[in-house]
Amino acid sequence: MQIIFHPHNLRLRHTFAISRESYDVQPSLIVELKKDGHSGYGEATANPYYQITVENMMQTIENYRAFIEGLKWDEPTALWEAVADKFGKNTFALCALDEAAYDLWGKLQGKPVHSLWGLDPQKAPVSNYTIGIDTIEKMVEKLKEFPWPIYKIKLGTKDDLQIIRELRRHTGSVFRVDANCAWSASQTIALAPELKKLGVEFIEQPMRADAYEEMREVKKQSVLPLMADESCIVEKDVEKCADAFHGINIKLTKCGGLTPARRMISKARELNLKVMVGCMTESSVGISALAQLAPMLDYVDMDGAMLLAEDIAKGVVVHEKGLTFSDVPGNGTVLL
Repeated sequence: MQIIFHPHNLRLRHTFAISRESYDVQPSLIVELKKDGHSGYGEATANPYYQITVENMMQTIENYRAFIEGLKWDEPTALWEAVADKFGKNTFALCALDEAAYDLWGKLQGKPVHSLWGLDPQKAPVSNYTIGIDTIEKMVEKLKEFPWPIYKIKLGTKDDLQIIRELRRHTGSVFRVDANCAWSASQTIALAPELKKLGVEFIEQPMRADAYEEMREVKKQSVLPLMADESCIVEKDVEKCADAFHGINIKLTKCGGLTPARRMISKARELNLKVMVGCMTESSVGISALAQLAPMLDYVDMDGAMLLAEDIAKGVVVHEKGLTFSDVPGNGTVLL
C-alpha cells in the first residue's frame, strides 16, 4: 500500500463567516491510499480553531508512513485501531486516513461502503444548506441565490433575531440556527421562543464548548431542541452531552473518521439522543465519505462542496430531495 498526498486550496463561492472567523479559501488535504491498482481517497480540512494545518496533518502521517504502508488489514477498523494512539490529538489527519481506507476497502471489494454496512441509501435525510454570517442584505441574497428546503443559519451577532425575521420573509423553508458558542444561557432561553415562532427546528451549540452544567439548566427551559457540536468532539463526549443536549452533531475530522463516528452514533442511540453528522467546507471527497453514514442519521449537514467555487472531485451528489449515490464503489469518489 502506498500513501500519496494531494494538498489543495479550495476557493469558496462566497466569503464564509461564523461567530469566530471568516475565510474565502479553505486549505484541504486529500490522502490517497493506493493498492492493487485501486485508489481510496480521504479528506480533512485545515482548522485554525483546532490548530490544524495541512502541513501538520501531512507530517503526522509522514511520521508513520513506513508503519502504515506495511500494515496488513482486511477492514478499515483494523487500520484505525493500529494508528489512532500514534496520531495523538491530530484527529484530522486520522480522519483523512480512515476515510481513504474505507474508500479503498470498498473499491477492492467492488461495493459501496454503505452497502457493505448493510444500510439503505433511500433512508438518507435531506441535507441543510448553510448561510454564513454577513450583512442581512447579503444573507438574503445568498438565500435567494440557492433555493433549498432546509437552511442552517449561522448566528452570533447583535442582530440575530432580526436576521431570522428578515430571512423568514423570503422563504417558507425549515431553519436551523448555529451560534457556534456565541450566546449566554439567558440569551439562549430568551431567543428560543421567538425562533420557534419563526420556524426554527433546533439550535446548535448556543454556548461555549465546556458549558455542560449551564446547558443542563438551559435544556430544562428551552422550547427548542439543542444540538451539541463543539461540546461533542470525540467518543467520550457523547455521554457528557446526554443531560445537556437533545442531540449531537458529529464531525468526522474532529472525532477521527468514520470508524469512531459509527461508535458515537451507536452510543447516542443508547442515550436517546438525536444524531446529526456535519461537514466542514470540504470537497466531494469528504462529503462522499460522510454520505455513507447518512442512512443512520436523523439530520445531516453535508453542503460543504456546494459552498465551493469549484469542486476537485466527483462523488455523491447532494440535492434538495436527498442524495444520489455514485456508481463508483467505496465512498464513490474520483478526483478530477
